[in-house]
Amino acid sequence: MKYIALLSVLIIGCATPKSTSTSEFNAQLELTKQLEGAVLWYQNSAEMRLSYYQAYQYARLLMDDKLANDKSTKPPAVVLDIDETVLDNSPYEAILIDKGETFTPKTWKEWTDEARAEALPGALEFTKYAKSRGVEVIYISNRMTNEMATTIANLKSEQFPNAEEQYVLLNATTSDKTERRNKVMETYNVLVYIGDNLTDFSETYSNRGLDMGKKMVDDNLNQLLNSFVMLPNPMYGEWEKAIYDNNYGISDEIKLQKRKAALKR
Repeated sequence: MKYIALLSVLIIGCATPKSTSTSEFNAQLELTKQLEGAVLWYQNSAEMRLSYYQAYQYARLLMDDKLANDKSTKPPAVVLDIDETVLDNSPYEAILIDKGETFTPKTWKEWTDEARAEALPGALEFTKYAKSRGVEVIYISNRMTNEMATTIANLKSEQFPNAEEQYVLLNATTSDKTERRNKVMETYNVLVYIGDNLTDFSETYSNRGLDMGKKMVDDNLNQLLNSFVMLPNPMYGEWEKAIYDNNYGISDEIKLQKRKAALKR
């Protein structure tokens, strides 16, 4: 047992990147471990499946109601995020867990290049229904513009409508979607926004206070309920950034400390 333990230490030491301390490496592994429960729920729970069906049913009700009362001279549209809204990238998160890694742009790009994310429950039915009602389907995503070809290929493979560049607005300069939303509103009357993050509706929700943005939701509840449909994503998002004082740039060790401190007891 003594030699096995020593061998384990040596293996871990060799596996640790030279530029990364052991404590930082262990913190990264712990963050990855904490991701596992969220991914398990997202991939396997019937509750997740029903949540998506319910959300898209609510989106349909909102859209139909607004369409019936639409007096705008602009053509109607719905705006959807892509990741964890219409496409399921949880296998990427599972790959990170297997490797003991956390998100990097490089591994994310490798995943999106495969163009094999599957449609999420209710997403395809809703977007096709919107098109059948004469409502344009627009996608605004923070995937980078160098992911356009594979993103469109993925949307097409899952048979989503409007899988064309003119309807897919990706991140060219900033993750703030305000300019892209405004661009859509110049041409269309947007009936409903759909996403897994409050910033899919407004950048107002990007920087949250000590209450993690809950008061902002309460203060704007009527607007949110009538214009935005929220999808569940326990794996990542602005909610996590809020725990880190709106700063993803802090070390993994500090992230772990802040996550533990945020727990109610």
